[in-house]
Amino acid sequence: MNVGAHVSASGGLHKAVARAMDDGCEALQVFVKNNNRWTQRAWRDDEIQSFKDAYARSPLRGLMAHTAYLINLCSSNEATVSKSIDALADELNRCAQLGVPMLVMHPGSHVGQGEEEGLKLIAKNLERVYALEKQEAWKDVTLLFENTAGQGTNLGHDIEHLAELFARVHEPERFGVCFDTCHAHAAGYDLTTREQYESFWQSFDEVVGVERVRGFHLNDSRKPLGSRRDRHENIGEGELGRAPFEFLLNDARFAQHPGTLETAPHETDGYTHELSLLKSMREPQEQ
Repeated sequence: MNVGAHVSASGGLHKAVARAMDDGCEALQVFVKNNNRWTQRAWRDDEIQSFKDAYARSPLRGLMAHTAYLINLCSSNEATVSKSIDALADELNRCAQLGVPMLVMHPGSHVGQGEEEGLKLIAKNLERVYALEKQEAWKDVTLLFENTAGQGTNLGHDIEHLAELFARVHEPERFGVCFDTCHAHAAGYDLTTREQYESFWQSFDEVVGVERVRGFHLNDSRKPLGSRRDRHENIGEGELGRAPFEFLLNDARFAQHPGTLETAPHETDGYTHELSLLKSMREPQEQ
């Protein structure tokens, strides 16, 4: 697995690449627009080229973006749904322009409408998003559903939710999964022993399909198993401990996947220490 972090794009997207390299990242996740605003001006051509050139010159081997947190395709408020459709379309377009191959989104929050209705609405409104596409502009961008901790009425905490989304969308090949370790633990999936780890992935493969996992968020959990609370912790310092990350980093099924940290960077050395810890968990590969 190519390990990295979600890195700030403050001062320009190309600067995220430099920050990632300074911290020893092998992979990178960014926001392609302000994560707490519905709209933002379009990127200028020179800004797009600066980012693409910086990434092409770098040794980074995995690139993802994360959608804005405001997006909710299964809101009960049509105004919010309409804004979410436009915002997601904009982010898919930005990824296509920037050459970012994967865009991660939280499935949505059904806000009291129920899980079944929420999943139906997400699939329906994704079709409304893709109806806006022109000339296959987004064909090289895979939209990844992120599993969630299940706080409130958030969908995606049950792997059956992910399977249902793939079953409902018209072109499932456009979509994949970004697997968050903290969220899985908080949702009640125990990965802390080898037996539980293997059992989980067997179930995941049967229900969703392990081949649909395209990337990872590598976060320990501050809250206990099944808490349904999304609270990230530094690797090895939370409820998961080191074992699940050792399993993942040496799992041949995920050897070329990007795995990014989402904890806050250390004020002096950024993600250098935490990435060094993850890299140290790798077992030597046989020649």
